[in-house]
Amino acid sequence: MPTKSTLENRIFAIRSPRDFNVLALDIFTYQYAKNSVYREFCDHMGKSPENVNSLTDIPFLPIRFFKSETIVTGPDPATVVFESSGTTGSIPSRHHVISEDLYKRSILEGFTRVYGDPSDYVIMAMLPSYMERGNASLVYMVNYLIQCSDRSESGFYLNDLQHWSQKMQDLDRAGVPVLLIGVTFALLDLAESFPIALKNTLIMETGGMKGKRPEWIREEIHTFLKDKFEVATIHSEYGMTELLSQGYATKDGQFQFPPWVKVSLREIEDPLSRASFSQTGGVNIIDLANLYSCSFIATDDLGRIHNNGSVEILGRFDHSDIRGCNLMVQ
Repeated sequence: MPTKSTLENRIFAIRSPRDFNVLALDIFTYQYAKNSVYREFCDHMGKSPENVNSLTDIPFLPIRFFKSETIVTGPDPATVVFESSGTTGSIPSRHHVISEDLYKRSILEGFTRVYGDPSDYVIMAMLPSYMERGNASLVYMVNYLIQCSDRSESGFYLNDLQHWSQKMQDLDRAGVPVLLIGVTFALLDLAESFPIALKNTLIMETGGMKGKRPEWIREEIHTFLKDKFEVATIHSEYGMTELLSQGYATKDGQFQFPPWVKVSLREIEDPLSRASFSQTGGVNIIDLANLYSCSFIATDDLGRIHNNGSVEILGRFDHSDIRGCNLMVQ
């Protein structure tokens, strides 16, 4: 049985598909032994370390289990519990995080691989609906990047859109690289009320209208923002309460994930069968940073995997709650 410290160190040392596959199987063995909910689910599926020999054998835990069960691996207590947003009266998902250090490392290394050191940016965040809750994983993630930015201008900006717009304009004109990250409806509000031309600002949407606006398809959102801010592209972030890693799209909503994350698709009508490339299917995610909860998650998202390995998120299954990030459907 591999130890948790050995497994943790190997997550960010993955250099090849073989490294990933071997570690994923070791983590499956570890979580089967230490996670009673996941073990019971695997037993129901007729799967155990004795007959799981490849990634295709590993069962994916339906994400709804995070609503009804405490999904933890090992005996250690959680230091923080993240809770999803949701429709009024719906049951939120809860992610019990045992190691904040592991989460922070995943945040930082995942971001750095795509955008470089956070200290290279002033990071300005527009997450009003998430700020109203004290346990949103997105706020935690962005706050940690703001801390890593270590710029006095970095921070969360709420309500005063005119002040926000002027600050952005001043920084942009001074040639300061800015990362503006925001929930979609807030970015649309800003763009609509205070359109400005930006030359040194990267705009990243996290998805979600949160009931504040009618739903738009992704292309409409990106076209609107590009026009109002006069930028060539809009970036996107993909994450959820139940995961400890993020995907980033530098254009066209095509997400890339770090080496410790692998996305596959399942058939819509047969969740135990894999969908092929170019098909639309249910999104299964292996997030090895979820070492102390469950690394093998069958999400409620629909997606498509492109030939270059990028992942396009197309929306959610009709039966799933409207919640979290990336609620744009095309």
